Amino acid sequence: MTSPAERDLMALDRAHVWHPYGPMPGRSEPYLVESAEGVRLRLADGRELIDGMSSWWAAIHGYRHPALDAALADQAGRMSHVMFGGLTHEPAVRLAAELVELTPAGLEHVFLCDSGSIAVEVAIKMALQAQRALGRPGRQRLATWRGGYHGDTFHPMSVCDPVGGMHSLWTGVLPRQIFAGPPPAEWDEGYATELTDMIGRHAGEIAAVIVEPVVQGAGGMRFHHPEYLRVLREATAAHGIFLIFDEIATGFGRTGRFFGADHAGVSPDIMCLGKALTGGYLTLAATLCTGAVAEAISAGEGGGLAHGPTFMGNPLACAVAGASLSLLRAGGWAERVPMIEKALTDGLEPLRGARGVADVRVLGAIGVVQLDHDVDVAKATAAAVAEGVWLRPFRDLIYTMPPFVTGDADVARIAAGIASAATAG
Repeated sequence: MTSPAERDLMALDRAHVWHPYGPMPGRSEPYLVESAEGVRLRLADGRELIDGMSSWWAAIHGYRHPALDAALADQAGRMSHVMFGGLTHEPAVRLAAELVELTPAGLEHVFLCDSGSIAVEVAIKMALQAQRALGRPGRQRLATWRGGYHGDTFHPMSVCDPVGGMHSLWTGVLPRQIFAGPPPAEWDEGYATELTDMIGRHAGEIAAVIVEPVVQGAGGMRFHHPEYLRVLREATAAHGIFLIFDEIATGFGRTGRFFGADHAGVSPDIMCLGKALTGGYLTLAATLCTGAVAEAISAGEGGGLAHGPTFMGNPLACAVAGASLSLLRAGGWAERVPMIEKALTDGLEPLRGARGVADVRVLGAIGVVQLDHDVDVAKATAAAVAEGVWLRPFRDLIYTMPPFVTGDADVARIAAGIASAATAG
């Protein structure tokens, strides 16, 4: 039973709060969360749910982690924010230095952003400004492959999947980019040739190629062979085109390697980070680039990168991000992620071939059940909640990206929740 106060709160939510990817008011009532700790969300009605989503893949250490709480409280006692124009501070400086050390070789400079989508916007600006500064102003388009997702602001939307994404809503508004077919899960010499040929044909107009390495996230939760990243690296380098890796979803251990790029041993010219950067505590992202990119932009007509968010380098976010990286450096994730991978495989593989199931795939701390029909989100979510699990299905996918601290018993419950959601949805 809900209390009068909870009913009043939900009425206000329905009247005024516009939730993501939905109409106003929403088609279904959201679940009211009272608190969270470890890997559990406590609802206002007293129920507890294992979080199978890491709050959209960000809360990799779970909730109320003492090290992250302490970093946040300590920094709040010093300063919560200060403008980054003309000023700097220790949390941002140390975070930038650590990101340079952790990311693939050659990425030397760090631009701190508000969110993942903005990190992609900044990466695109970097590529366009650098090409212009290098005397190639005609290179104004981007290339990618089908099935990707890079954010909801305008330029990132233009490189999301043109069919499964949101392009149709913005026909005539979004820039028209260049797309190869979706990358296969296995190595295909013909597809590698397709990538190389596409880049060669359009070399005179492409500023950068942007992809999600190894795992395509919200575009369809697909996995692809790492060797295609090497193909892109060689083809872009041959034509003076920048290579951008969007590691917002794949970074910080999610795929079983620290970065998706590590599966191929490839360094991009520009890399985008976000989501798990602060362990899910605060919004923060980063765009890193090579010295060559930074030098070209800085020597160009603008005299610098044309971007500067109000909350750039927020000290609270940078301090928590630093604490999160310290936890990752301790190495526990490298033991837990393979254990989660095995537990998800054990729990989800029995669904392969079940009625309505088109595919089952697992990589690192990612488990996906793809149906042969679109999910009834409300029914599937309710079925998972009845199992004590929080999931957020979309399109034809019921998937999980649990916190790295999730134990085997809880991973088994997540798998059971997915099975129930698949049956209901």
